[in-house]
Amino acid sequence: MALIFWSSAQSGGGSIPEWGHVLAHFLEYALLAALWLWALRPGMGRGSYAVAALITVAYAISDEFHQSFVPGRFSDPFDVFVDALGAATALGLAYLAYARGRASTRRTQSQSDG
Repeated sequence: MALIFWSSAQSGGGSIPEWGHVLAHFLEYALLAALWLWALRPGMGRGSYAVAALITVAYAISDEFHQSFVPGRFSDPFDVFVDALGAATALGLAYLAYARGRASTRRTQSQSDG
């Protein structure tokens, strides 16, 4: 989160093309959501997905608010949408991987019982 805050505090957008900004937003918030899930899942179980999503989207909103005060930067609701999409994608993929792993474990256990 500190790295996102630092990059948001930099004046101007640099020479990165627009698609690069969109991709960076998507990936950094996908990673942030995945890290929150990794931190929360052991203690919270399935509820950790919703909490990780809420924390990530709340930070995306606060990041855009922060950017509105940085010279040469502006706040863009589309960035929050891309951030939320990145978080949802990461959390969805994590859930699918978890569900697939559980199904595989159940199959293995039922074959060894039989």
